[in-house]
Amino acid sequence: MCCFSRPVKDVSATKIFARMSDKARQYVVYSMKLDAGEDLAMILPIPVPAQTADDAVKFINLEKYEDFFADLKKGFPDPPAGAAGHSRIASGAVTAKPMLEVVSVGSFEASFVPSIKDFSRLDDRFRLPQSAWDELPQYKQFGFAVFKLKKGNKRIHPMAFDFPTADPQHLFFPTVHIHDGKVHDKADFDHNLYAQVDDSQNKKQILYWRESEQHAENFVDIKRAQNLVEPKAHVYLKTIHGIEKNEDTLL
Repeated sequence: MCCFSRPVKDVSATKIFARMSDKARQYVVYSMKLDAGEDLAMILPIPVPAQTADDAVKFINLEKYEDFFADLKKGFPDPPAGAAGHSRIASGAVTAKPMLEVVSVGSFEASFVPSIKDFSRLDDRFRLPQSAWDELPQYKQFGFAVFKLKKGNKRIHPMAFDFPTADPQHLFFPTVHIHDGKVHDKADFDHNLYAQVDDSQNKKQILYWRESEQHAENFVDIKRAQNLVEPKAHVYLKTIHGIEKNEDTLL
């Protein structure tokens, strides 16, 4: 969910990577170009189990690997000029709680918000209006990764985290848009989604994604990626551009 606590001028070139980190946890890496006139927060919903602890989400600093997604793209070279395009298809009354911890992750700060009601433990500037949540009942049981971003027109270096998932059978991509405090039925997408899947997952949907010709270790700096990417596995790519239904993506 590309959700912002304040109106933004423009968001584009969104890129998301996802894979399971083990049987009950998932990695997400998120990057975009953002033009904002004031400091704000980007809020990403994540399907965590009930009663998830405040410290259950682990944030990963990729400030020294700003070209993470540029390297992933190398696994999917464009066809030579004039050649027919092709893609390889995959084969398979409550006591008051303390304010939430804020951690420094490269050029921004991040917090994990265990539930919608816990947004009261964040500064007002980094919350969505309650009216927005009223239109998003699907997030009633979700937690949220919140990234506090500075105003300006810039590309945000990749934001990465590892979270306990309530749905280990699916990879979750937060793709719902809220850019003006309101929930719209359709949104303008400019997204490249990257994934790695393992043998325990249903691979039927991945048949419609493009598959890299090589293992990830051939085009990703595995050391700088800090275990986010499985070196001896292929990467899959799905591109979403244009006006589409405003919803998250499951794989």
